[in-house]
Amino acid sequence: MDKQTAFRENNGQTMRYVSTRSQSSPQTFTQAVAQGLAPDGGLYLPERLPDFSDKWRGWASLNYPELCREFLLPFVGEDFSKDELDAMTRRAYARFSVPEIAPLKSLDEKTYVLELFHGPTLAFKDFALQLLGEFYEAQIKRTHEAINVLGATSGDTGSAAIHGLLGKPGVSIFILYPDGRISPLQERQMACTGAANVFPIAIEGTFDNAQDIVKELFGERAFKEDCRLSAVNSINISRILAQCVYYFWAFLRLPESPRAAVDFVVPTGNFGNILAGWLARKMGLPIRSLRIATNQNDILHRLFTTGVYEVGKVKPSLAPSMDIQVASNFERFLYFVEGCDPTRVRAVMDAFKRTGRYVFENFSADGFCASRMDDAQIPQVIQRVYQQYGYVLDPHTACAFAETFAQDAATVVLATASPAKFPETIESAIGVHPTDPSLEALKSRPLVRVRLPANASGIASYIQRHRVR
Repeated sequence: MDKQTAFRENNGQTMRYVSTRSQSSPQTFTQAVAQGLAPDGGLYLPERLPDFSDKWRGWASLNYPELCREFLLPFVGEDFSKDELDAMTRRAYARFSVPEIAPLKSLDEKTYVLELFHGPTLAFKDFALQLLGEFYEAQIKRTHEAINVLGATSGDTGSAAIHGLLGKPGVSIFILYPDGRISPLQERQMACTGAANVFPIAIEGTFDNAQDIVKELFGERAFKEDCRLSAVNSINISRILAQCVYYFWAFLRLPESPRAAVDFVVPTGNFGNILAGWLARKMGLPIRSLRIATNQNDILHRLFTTGVYEVGKVKPSLAPSMDIQVASNFERFLYFVEGCDPTRVRAVMDAFKRTGRYVFENFSADGFCASRMDDAQIPQVIQRVYQQYGYVLDPHTACAFAETFAQDAATVVLATASPAKFPETIESAIGVHPTDPSLEALKSRPLVRVRLPANASGIASYIQRHRVR
């Protein structure tokens, strides 16, 4: 199938992507993916959302790559034909270790776990970042221009991004992470690859410091254009769209009866993983509610229970990938709840940037509820679920089993990482030491990283010296 045919199948309209702040021109899919962050500092969103209400039931017989292809077709417009997209989705999910890609496990008649940790780095980020690597590779082949990928991570994004781009020609990847604040195995997944195009950067400070540096560098237009920077964090719209797919996948694998009322519970810090479910809901998937599960760094829990969005101090936790206080993807949700009014978005985000606080009047949770879990509770939950079901949770997924959530409907919990990435926490809770062959192999490899201050100019100089040209 050629691109014009694919274009006609997508209702004859090319999908454009607009900034939440509306001071940048609309972009095509590949342009939005390449830029990551819009030049005005906003985040890209599709100018319209397709309605899949009459389509998703017909996707039941598709395997995961096929489902991903069908979901993404309206979003890519003329940029990729159906055949091209099919080839990319098949390659993206070829390295997952189980045929189902995302198995749905039943713990009891009302409780299900969607395992999202069977990719190359054993975390849910692989679903989007293996595919993003395919998009980048296609872009480089078309433009014959190199790309330098920059991102920040609180644990899993960095390793998943790196493993999506390992050894790809024409691309280098720079990942900032808070030194000493991610698990040792998460660090090894980034710093023990041996790949010449990978540059892990341990910074002094927190994930939020790393994220601020990334945003600052993307805001320096001359530097961004000179280095041909692209963003790999969940600010990249391709990340969110790819994550929407597994909500449809899970729903289609539920027995018919539980589909009548289904809640998804999602451990989240940056809001991207659960925003994908909310967008799937807006596109016609009949999810009853979306439950935000935070650790003790609970800015999202406080927002959705009080209407106050306020930065607190980051407290290192047993669930380090959620040790975040500024949820990058909240701006996308804000755009919708403010009636797609970029003037309001700019005002709210400016006030929040200046004061670290914003109080919403008549805040609309719009299908969300939230819980929090501190470090004292996480091992207790791991133990309780293991004793009750014989199922081993990682510390992040444990946060989804808060007893504050009343289970009056079927519940699908998103399991975001393999327990093997956090063996000390699991062993102290239940006496079981989880392992994975890919992680064991990393223990004998040397760490290759650089330690730098949390300073944007110093990071920029390092990128200038090591970027691919």
